[in-house]
Amino acid sequence: MRRVIVVSAAAAVIAATLAFPAQAVRTTAEPATATQYVVLYKEGVAPADAQKAVEAAGGSVVKVNQAVGLATVTTTNAGFVSAVTSSAAIEGVARDRAVGSVPKSAARTALTGRAAKDAKAVEKEGRGGGPFKHGHAVKAEPLSDLQWDMKQIHAEEAHKYEQGDPKVLVGVLDTGIDGSHPDIAPNFDKALSRNFTVDVPADANGEPIDGPCEDEPDKSCNDPNDVDEDGHGTHVASSIASPINKLGIAGVAPKVTLVNLRAGQDSGYFFLQPTVDALTYAGDIGVDVVNMSYYIDPWLFNCVDNPADSPSDQMEQATIIKATQRALDYAHRRGVTLISAAGNQASDYTKTFVDATSPDFADVPGEAPRTRTIPPSCVSMPSEGQHVISVSSTGISKRKAYYSDHGNGYIDVASPGGDVYDTPDNTRDITKATLSAYPKSLAVANGEIDADGNPTVNYVVKDCSGATCAYYQYLQGTSMASPRAVGVAALIVSKYGHRDFRNGGKTLSPDLVEGILKATATKTACPNPPAYTYTRILPAGNTVTATHVCEGTTTSNGFYGKGIVDALRAVGR
Repeated sequence: MRRVIVVSAAAAVIAATLAFPAQAVRTTAEPATATQYVVLYKEGVAPADAQKAVEAAGGSVVKVNQAVGLATVTTTNAGFVSAVTSSAAIEGVARDRAVGSVPKSAARTALTGRAAKDAKAVEKEGRGGGPFKHGHAVKAEPLSDLQWDMKQIHAEEAHKYEQGDPKVLVGVLDTGIDGSHPDIAPNFDKALSRNFTVDVPADANGEPIDGPCEDEPDKSCNDPNDVDEDGHGTHVASSIASPINKLGIAGVAPKVTLVNLRAGQDSGYFFLQPTVDALTYAGDIGVDVVNMSYYIDPWLFNCVDNPADSPSDQMEQATIIKATQRALDYAHRRGVTLISAAGNQASDYTKTFVDATSPDFADVPGEAPRTRTIPPSCVSMPSEGQHVISVSSTGISKRKAYYSDHGNGYIDVASPGGDVYDTPDNTRDITKATLSAYPKSLAVANGEIDADGNPTVNYVVKDCSGATCAYYQYLQGTSMASPRAVGVAALIVSKYGHRDFRNGGKTLSPDLVEGILKATATKTACPNPPAYTYTRILPAGNTVTATHVCEGTTTSNGFYGKGIVDALRAVGR
């Protein structure tokens, strides 16, 4: 997932400690300026009747997702929330994120906002150092010798039997896809791709998020449908379907078609309306598999009755759960296999624990993350949604990655996502992360390549085929594990799917895809003893330890679910 995620970008734990101010209490008495909400209609209510209820409460509908019954609404009525929720036509309401502005002096870079502020961003683990030297493998793609993850799931061997079908569509709900990247472009469908979100310059506290719109490459907060100004989505897409083209790497399913369903900001935030819109669109156009390496902001865990939350916060979280599940149900009914990163908090989702990361976006002044006790009844969306395959992360030794969330009954399957401390001496090795495509524009913006186009840091790798050069970066996280499972699912649809008479292309029941994915996964037992202690010797020299307990059996447990996905077993028979 990004921010970890999960889920966003590459490789160095930022050792900082955040001090969070006390909870800012939201009230239903809003100022008489325009405020934006998302309103969930009651199921079965005619949209026209629900819209009348919104208008009667003083709201104006900006847009509606008819499939889910989720509307974006603006209002200047200070009593809008109380008025609209009193209607029998309305299920719930939540404040939408504010689109603010920041001083021009707050120049935007590729790491502005959440990615720069997230002190626990696992996917930043390992950045730093000098250029990385690589050798080309004799066979397969030039950088295949660096793809330990492909070897772990036997993807290269599976390609002898199935490389994917271009008629199989894989949707990437993420920060975007660099459709011009030479190791993505051959499999990228720009015509079907969409951008469902608008970048947010700043939050309600004036803190920069995505930065000023005028500092964007296109001078706009509305990005084209073939760009990625974060890098996370491009890495995910490449992991799934980089082609076999004598350049760089190969994805798990190198011949399937990639569709950009951009639902995440440049800074890695994913809000309710864009994610819902992306999911229903995926169902409408015949997408076969989607990757969801994120959680829906601003709540890592949505609780409907947590005493640490105000009534409006509780209603917001209930709305997120219900609206997201409707969208997941809609996509599932239309043949979309739903796969999600499990998360990077190193937590057991089946146990009560303390979280101090939410709400992670301030939509009222003074709001900041606060400490909450999270029981198992609280849910993270979409990874804990119904019909969703939740994926944990493994390292090169096949151990569960130190950061990966887990839980017996939560994890469905495991997949390689990297663990830079999965080394004999517990010190950091960037090559134990995973390597996938990186937009050149970001490498330039971040000063990661020199004037001659050569990498200046050890987490960026360059490869050229003739005059065509491309860049790749090392990242780790369940965000990286999930797309490799998605690639295997795409191979399954390619091999066993049948004609899609509604949308064209191929299709296969998501339940059948899930069944094959789990049945062909390599069963992996819990560690012995099941309480496994991770030791990490950080670059500063200090040692960090943490113990995670694996529950369950060899055939189904909290670290690996039904096992580590295996491309060869899935399609090589």
